[in-house]
Amino acid sequence: MSKTYYDPADLRKFGKITEWSEELGKKFFDYYGKVFEEGALSAREKSLIALAVSHVVKCPYCIDAYTKDGLQRGITKEEMMEAVHAGAAIESGATLVHGVQMMKKYDKLSM
Repeated sequence: MSKTYYDPADLRKFGKITEWSEELGKKFFDYYGKVFEEGALSAREKSLIALAVSHVVKCPYCIDAYTKDGLQRGITKEEMMEAVHAGAAIESGATLVHGVQMMKKYDKLSM
């Protein structure tokens, strides 16, 4: 197996980020835990959102974590892929809508 920059084993070490900044690390994990509690959205819905966002921000650790989390919550592969497509559509739309900025700048500079 070829070695990659992202080592899946590093995901298990995530909790160690508190070692170099205990106060901020603890605050992050408290916040993170609170965000994923049941609320107006179910933990299942939040897992799908996290999976889609993981793809948009291109975090292989998050993709692994929320694929596993989704499976544990009974999320189907079709639901996962639909969430990924929803994230991709928003990401590509955001890229394209910034084309308006380019068009305005082009028009201004080419006058």
